[in-house]
Amino acid sequence: IVGGVEVSRATLHNEDEIRRKGIMIGDTVVVTRAGDVIPEVVRVVEERRTGDERPFVMPDVCPACGEAVVRPEGEAIRRCVNINCPAQIKGRIEHFASKRAMDIDGLGTKLVEQMVEKQVIRDVSDLYYLTKTDISSLERMADKSAQNIVDSINASKKRSFARFIYALGIRNVGEHTAGLLAGRFSDINDLMRADRETLLSIREVGPEVAVSITAFFGDNKNRSTIERILSAGVVIEYGTKASAKLNGVTFVFTGTFAQNSSTIGCELPTQAQ
Repeated sequence: IVGGVEVSRATLHNEDEIRRKGIMIGDTVVVTRAGDVIPEVVRVVEERRTGDERPFVMPDVCPACGEAVVRPEGEAIRRCVNINCPAQIKGRIEHFASKRAMDIDGLGTKLVEQMVEKQVIRDVSDLYYLTKTDISSLERMADKSAQNIVDSINASKKRSFARFIYALGIRNVGEHTAGLLAGRFSDINDLMRADRETLLSIREVGPEVAVSITAFFGDNKNRSTIERILSAGVVIEYGTKASAKLNGVTFVFTGTFAQNSSTIGCELPTQAQ
């Protein structure tokens, strides 16, 4: 119990932090709630050591695919760079189908794992070529459930430009940055052609984000995936983000107005989120 809260996990941030604090496997440690919120390991209680403690060593290979992992210069995290790594494929598909991205209902973690492990899908674009038979062949998938997923996939074929960009899973590009890009470029082809200088001219887009975007669209496999998604009938809705975000939304005002009017105008900036 720390500060009245039961703590079962505490952050160590990364391997540099572990090394800096001299923490070993089997150690007894002091934990606090940083900012009275986040549980954090502060230090080792060295007098509790028995001699059985051992150093933590980050693996050199990915536990999912066995390929070598790399730690880019200036970064704290080691990454698997194998684009065919099953764990990465699962993660990309889950992100693509998530609520804030393409919003494909019913495509949960366990189902995605099955699909990838049984090679029903090898890439996010495969989602749009799935049939009811493909899905019903999986464990615990009745015909009705399979049809619901097919219907949900078909329903996701019309999404806003911002959501489509976010769904692609470009590193360092979250929802906000995806909205900025959607407001700056006329269509997906315009975005794919953008160079580093053009991207840096966008307010709030820095060098790291610009590099991530150009690297993503510079990969022929990513371009092929996008082309295949569009060929399956996916329609990207271009236009003002403000209208896309606020379409169908009802606003309720409380209080009084200085003058009576049957119409209240509200002008929104084109970058409204």
